[in-house]
Amino acid sequence: MAELDRIKNTCFLWNELYSKINEIIELRELAQSENDEHALRDVERDLVNFEKVLSEFEVKTKLSGTRDRNNAIVSIHAGAGGTESCDWAQMLARMYSRWSESKGFEIEVIDILDGEEAGIKSITFIVKGEYAYGLLKSEAGVHRLVRISPFDANKRRHTSFSSVDVIPEVDDNINIIIADKDIRIDTYRSSGAGGQHINKTDSAVRITHIPTGIIAQSQTDRSQIKNRSTAMKLLKARLYELEQEKQRADYEKHYNEKGAIEWGSQIRSYIFMPYQLVKDHRTSYETSQVSAVMDGEIDGFVSSYLSWKLTNTK
Repeated sequence: MAELDRIKNTCFLWNELYSKINEIIELRELAQSENDEHALRDVERDLVNFEKVLSEFEVKTKLSGTRDRNNAIVSIHAGAGGTESCDWAQMLARMYSRWSESKGFEIEVIDILDGEEAGIKSITFIVKGEYAYGLLKSEAGVHRLVRISPFDANKRRHTSFSSVDVIPEVDDNINIIIADKDIRIDTYRSSGAGGQHINKTDSAVRITHIPTGIIAQSQTDRSQIKNRSTAMKLLKARLYELEQEKQRADYEKHYNEKGAIEWGSQIRSYIFMPYQLVKDHRTSYETSQVSAVMDGEIDGFVSSYLSWKLTNTK
């Protein structure tokens, strides 16, 4: 029934788009025949809005994966570059937060480790919304930043790296069996801001899956029970993704493509100086609107990646 509702919604949106473009054509012809400049401006505004909705619809038609509709679990890790990379990791987290807000998605932070001087060493959060994983899977890989460092008194140009990993959140009833003997559960005190309670009790939970070495942890809730539940859900998602990639014989390829968090392995470069450019090295899509990208306008990169992926998997 859920699948039927999604198909109905897709058909309904298509019919709405079809009716809207015919309406715009009729209004433009009428405005032109009457030489009505005000009506023509209204038509142009409607056409811009229509093209935006059509573009979003077109992107969704490229999302046919079994888990594309799911929420996305995003992990960002600072790489080579010290404090610079920690700051860059935080900038990426903000970029995805702003993008999620523009889509009406919700973000739930489940684990974060602050940098020693600034920024964050790592963060894991869930982006909740329809097609969140399908859209964000384009972001998995190493992201490279080139800028004049705000932490360098000599104002030299620095290059920093951070990695982004994206996996789909799986349903609670997914058939992943985790034996008690295969996991080790550790509790510890949460770090960072959180009030007088969260840092004084062992509320944070870390679960290690012994056979695979996969670790899942959560520390953002003051309840140890809730953190344990969140960490177990994250572990399930990672084990499911591991199994899926094994079935596709693509597990090692996934990590080889992402590569080490250093020079030569990046999927995208963000250049602030000496010129402004953001370029995806897989699709060659680029834009000079660096500030807009850092404010979450990454739809161009998402759309170009989905088209590139379809072409390269045929």
